[in-house]
Amino acid sequence: MPIDITMPALSPTMESGTLARWLVKVGDRVRPGDVVAEIETDKATMEVEAVDEGEVLELLVPEGTEEVRVNAVIARLAGEGEPAAAPPPAPAPAQPAPAQPAPAQPGPAQPAPAQPPAGPPVAAAAPAPHPAGGRIRASPLARRVAANLGVDLAGVSGTGPGGRIVRADVEAAAGRAPQPGVLPAPPGAAVPEAAAAPSPPAPALPPADGLPPFDTVRLSNMRKTIARRLTEAKTSIPHFYLTVDCRLDALLALRAELNRALEPRGVKLSVNDMLVKALGLALEAVPDANVSYAGDSLRKFARADVSVAVAIPGGLITPVIRDAGGKRLSAIATEMKALAARAKEGRLKPEEYSGGTASLSNLGMYGIREFAAVINPPEGLILAVGAGEKRPFVEGDSLRVATLMTVTGSFDHRAIDGAVGAEFLAAFRALVEAPLGMLA
Repeated sequence: MPIDITMPALSPTMESGTLARWLVKVGDRVRPGDVVAEIETDKATMEVEAVDEGEVLELLVPEGTEEVRVNAVIARLAGEGEPAAAPPPAPAPAQPAPAQPAPAQPGPAQPAPAQPPAGPPVAAAAPAPHPAGGRIRASPLARRVAANLGVDLAGVSGTGPGGRIVRADVEAAAGRAPQPGVLPAPPGAAVPEAAAAPSPPAPALPPADGLPPFDTVRLSNMRKTIARRLTEAKTSIPHFYLTVDCRLDALLALRAELNRALEPRGVKLSVNDMLVKALGLALEAVPDANVSYAGDSLRKFARADVSVAVAIPGGLITPVIRDAGGKRLSAIATEMKALAARAKEGRLKPEEYSGGTASLSNLGMYGIREFAAVINPPEGLILAVGAGEKRPFVEGDSLRVATLMTVTGSFDHRAIDGAVGAEFLAAFRALVEAPLGMLA
């Protein structure tokens, strides 16, 4: 009997997804491990691999279909011993029309029916030719950018892992973006003379209800999920906020020294890597802050797994550094760099972005001095880190200048009391200001 390929659950919270692209067609032979489709989830675009061998009989869900439910059948394979997909029947040859009998009685001559003017036959539109060679290795983002810019990926050299084409490769090959609204013709397709020049842009729609003209952009699955989860977080979690200023001078000096020592190994620590470590150690020092509210119970975690907010095209994702307090700084730096790269290509696995116990969001690189972040449920807290900057600082009776960084903690008051939150922030600040404790 035929073998069903169903929409997989690619994350613990996934209920439906968008079938972004098929990588096979009817009649193709697939084997276990072959990539057959790309699925857009609420977190990333992921490849779906075949688990059975067979020939593709049907593709039941068209490319671009949204809200395909988990476990819905999206394609079928022919099982072993079953007939392959039959090619479409050839059209029957035209039969000559039977001769018309002559009229029995002569009559007045009838005018011949008008015939259409002779001209070249109109050919049916032919499908675009399939690219020659094997499957092109490119990230989903690169494919979308290539489609928008009209770039043929067959002529692009990839600089990503394993020669994969990434967004920067496509943009470099494009040179410049095409005119908005003008789609490139398929390779080899003839362009009618009337279509050779682009049509003038349509006039802008008049404002509705006093609003200026606008475009309506359909939300991606990721954007919908972000909107839903943040709305739930702000309406259902009683947030409270605590803010401290941390002196960064000692941490910056230690970072410079460690980077000199790590340079031969190709490892470079960022300030953020060291803050991830400090957050993990602070959670270990104050275990009552490493908790999560669960209705009629409280989860107290035995390990500090830190979610780190990473901005990606179209949204935000939080890859997780497991056991952040127990990892060496060099290991955190290496792991964070790899996770961030995969996040921006939409290639994170579900286990790499779920299951954190607390989050870190850093907007200091944008010059933001101070902000408050929204808790990432079901976690109990998130730290919002601002920019390190030179500011006046009073020490004893003396006025000094120090590099200060403002950190604001957002806490779930159902799970964490104010005193516990303050104790946790004090532990975090102590590690930042005396960073040798991170190496102990």
